[in-house]
Amino acid sequence: MIKSLTKHGNSLALVIEKPILELLGADAETPFDVSTDGEVLILAPIKDTGRREAFKDALKEVNRRYRKSLKKLAQ
Repeated sequence: MIKSLTKHGNSLALVIEKPILELLGADAETPFDVSTDGEVLILAPIKDTGRREAFKDALKEVNRRYRKSLKKLAQ
């Protein structure tokens, strides 16, 4: 499927049709993780925000607790 961007105020928007949203199990309230590898845009619906937040919190704690060891390993 080839899509074009649509002007939306001072930005550009990508309209995602309802059948695609239904395949993803997403709607207007679904948050999306937007990332890129520099050439490709990747949109992924976030299904379980609580799990994602718990992972981020755990990662912060590991980085806080083991900062020195991780820095040595990186060198």
